[in-house]
Amino acid sequence: MLLLDYQNVLIEAVLTERFSGAPPVSIDQTVSDFDGVTFHISTPETKSKIVVSIQIRCYEDLVRYGAEQVLNREYGSLVIAPEAGYDFSIQVDLENLPADKEARDELVRNISLMKRNAMAAPFEQAYQEHYHLKEEASKFTSEEAPQGVREGGEVKAIHYREEEAIYVKASHDRVTVIFSTIFREETDRVFGKVFIQEFVDARRRAIQNAPQVLFRNDPPLELQGVPGVKNTGTGEVGYVTFVLFPRHLTPQRMPDVISHIQTFRDYFHYHIKASKAYIHTRMRSRTKDFLQILRRARPDSEEKERKTASGRTYKAGS
Repeated sequence: MLLLDYQNVLIEAVLTERFSGAPPVSIDQTVSDFDGVTFHISTPETKSKIVVSIQIRCYEDLVRYGAEQVLNREYGSLVIAPEAGYDFSIQVDLENLPADKEARDELVRNISLMKRNAMAAPFEQAYQEHYHLKEEASKFTSEEAPQGVREGGEVKAIHYREEEAIYVKASHDRVTVIFSTIFREETDRVFGKVFIQEFVDARRRAIQNAPQVLFRNDPPLELQGVPGVKNTGTGEVGYVTFVLFPRHLTPQRMPDVISHIQTFRDYFHYHIKASKAYIHTRMRSRTKDFLQILRRARPDSEEKERKTASGRTYKAGS
C-alpha cells in the first residue's frame, strides 16, 4: 500500500528550485491539497520575496485549539499578516536564506508541511492534556480519582471537510481519535470494512504495538452529546476510532504519530478508490480474454471459394 506524503510536494518543488540559487522570477501559483486546503505561492512585492499562504476550511476550529501558537513556533520571524482570502501567510526573503544547504532544505521541508503543522495543534493540545491527567490520576486510586480525571478532557472537534470531522479526546491513560467519514456508495462501505479489518488483523498477528482500531456506523460513546454528530442509521456515515496508548504518547514519538494519523482519511479513501480501479481493470482484461475465446470458438459457416489448378473456381463443401 502507498503511504501518502505529509508535505505538499508542489510547494516543496517550487521552493527547492528557488532556493537553489536560480535567478529570481515572478511567481503566482495556486496549489490545491487534500481536504479542500488551498495554498497560494506568489511574489507580490519583489521577485526576491516569496509569500506562501494557506486557506483551511476548519481554521477557526484549529485556532481554538492553539494553531496560531504552533504556527508562530514553527515559522517565527517569517510570519506576516494573512493575505486577503487566506488564513495564514509567511514571507521568505531569497536574499536572506541560510548559508548551509541542509538548513535551506529543512526550511523548504518545514514550509511544505504548513498544513500538517496547522492540523497538529489539537493533537498537541490533547497530548498535553493527557500528560496533565496522567499526573493527576497518579495521585489517586481508580475509585478515588475525581470525575474530571476519570472522564478525561473535552472532545475537540475539527470540521475539516463539509460533512466530515476529526474528534480528539484525551484521557489519563489514552488519547482517542475518531474520524467520521461519508460513504457515498455501498461498494465503498464494503471496501472500507475490509480495510479496517486488515488493520485489526495486522495488529493481532504481528504489530501488537499498533494503536487499536475500531469501526462502527453509529457514533461511539465518546461522541455522545457532541454537537453535529450524525447518526443516520443508513450506514452512509462511518466512524473509525484510533486508541493511542501511553507507548504512542511519548514526546519522542509525538511528531511521527501526529503526522501519520492526520493522513488517515486521505489514505483510507485513496486506497478504496485504487482498489475499485484495480478491480475494474481486471474485469475489463478478463472480459477481453473471454471475447477472444468466443471469437475463436465461433464455427466457420461461411462458404469459401477455392481454385483448381486450371484456374476454375468452386465453393468449398459443394
